[in-house]
Amino acid sequence: MEFWNHIYEHFNPVAFKLGAIQVHWYGIMYVLALLVGIATAKWIVKKDKLPVSQEMLDNYIIWIEVGVILGARIGYILFYDPNTSWYLTHPWQIFNPFHDGKFIGIRGMSFHGALLGFLIASTLFSRKYKINQWFLLDIAAIAIPAGYVFGRIGNFFNQELYGRVTDVPWGIYVDGVLRHPSQLYEAILEGPVVFLILYLYRKRKTFHGELISLYLILYGMARFTAEFFRQPDPQLGFICCGWMTKGQEFCLFMIALGLGLWFYFKKNGEHVKN
Repeated sequence: MEFWNHIYEHFNPVAFKLGAIQVHWYGIMYVLALLVGIATAKWIVKKDKLPVSQEMLDNYIIWIEVGVILGARIGYILFYDPNTSWYLTHPWQIFNPFHDGKFIGIRGMSFHGALLGFLIASTLFSRKYKINQWFLLDIAAIAIPAGYVFGRIGNFFNQELYGRVTDVPWGIYVDGVLRHPSQLYEAILEGPVVFLILYLYRKRKTFHGELISLYLILYGMARFTAEFFRQPDPQLGFICCGWMTKGQEFCLFMIALGLGLWFYFKKNGEHVKN
C-alpha cells in the first residue's frame, strides 16, 4: 500500500516522446475511450440486430466526435476556465496546443460541454439524414459509459482533478497531502456501473429516448455522488450552500432533464416492441 500511496512520485504522466512532442497517458486514454465507445456501439447494433446500417453508424460517429471535441473544449472555456474573456477575444487560441513556443497539448475539457456538443451534433445529423434522433441516442447511451471509464483513468494518470483530503489507507499523496483517488471513483461509478445498468435494461426499453434519458439520470447521480470526494475546481470553489460544486450543479440539471425526457417520451414518444 505504501507504493500505491506514493504512486505519483513514481509515475510519469508522459508516456513517450516524439521529438519535441510529449505524448501523455491522458491523450492515449482519451483516444482509447473514443475507440472503445465506437466499438461498443457497433457491437450493440450487431448483437441486437438494430435497424441501422454500418455506413450510417460510421457517419453518425464522425458527426458526434466533432461535436464532443468542440463541446468539451468550448464548454471548459465557458464554464471553468478563469480566462474565459481572453479566449472569447482570441478564439483561435482555444485549440492551440502550443504555449510560449512549447507543445503542451490541449488542456481543459468539460464533460457537460461535451454532452451538449454531442446532443447538438446528434440533432443536426438526424435532421440531415431523416432518422429518429432518440433511436441513435439510445445506442450512444450504452456506448458512452463503456468508453468513458478510460477518460477518468486518463485524469488519474495526468494527476489532475484529484480528490479531497482524507485519511483512508488507499489515499494518494498529492504534493505531500493524502487525498482520495476520486478520479478512480468516478471511473467506476460513471463507467462500468452506469454501463452495466443500461446494458441489462436495454431489452426492456419500450420507447425511443428511454435509454438516453436513463443515462442522464444515472450519470448525474453517479457524478453528483463522486463529487463529494473530489476537490472543487480551485478557480471556482464551492458555488452554493458551502458544499455544492459546479459539477454537482450541472448534474442536478442533467437529472432533471433526464426525468423530464423520460416522462415526455413515455407519453408522447415512438414506442417499440421488445
